[in-house]
Amino acid sequence: MQPSMGTAGDCFDNAMCESFFGTLESELLAPEHFDTHEQARRRLFWFLEGWYNVRRLHSSIGYRSPLEFEESHIKKQIAPTCGLSTVGRRHGRDRRPAARPGTTRDSSLNGG
Repeated sequence: MQPSMGTAGDCFDNAMCESFFGTLESELLAPEHFDTHEQARRRLFWFLEGWYNVRRLHSSIGYRSPLEFEESHIKKQIAPTCGLSTVGRRHGRDRRPAARPGTTRDSSLNGG
């Protein structure tokens, strides 16, 4: 049984993984030599957590780093709004207050 990632032979199934490993090979593994497995593991951890996941530019978020993207999102969240909030405020005809005794809007007092 095939995984539900896509159809058999679909060239886009592994595109994301291929892109990642291509970056890993060209930017970390090709220019460096590791004497021990532990040295490679530590360098790989630094590459992923110190650069690839936080500082690398990502096309899916407008060629910004995740740090830049998160900072801009936070700034939008805490930016002061102009004027008063309109949350919960009624607009148009519904803006009138609820029915008052003696008006035509209160059908129970006027015989219905």
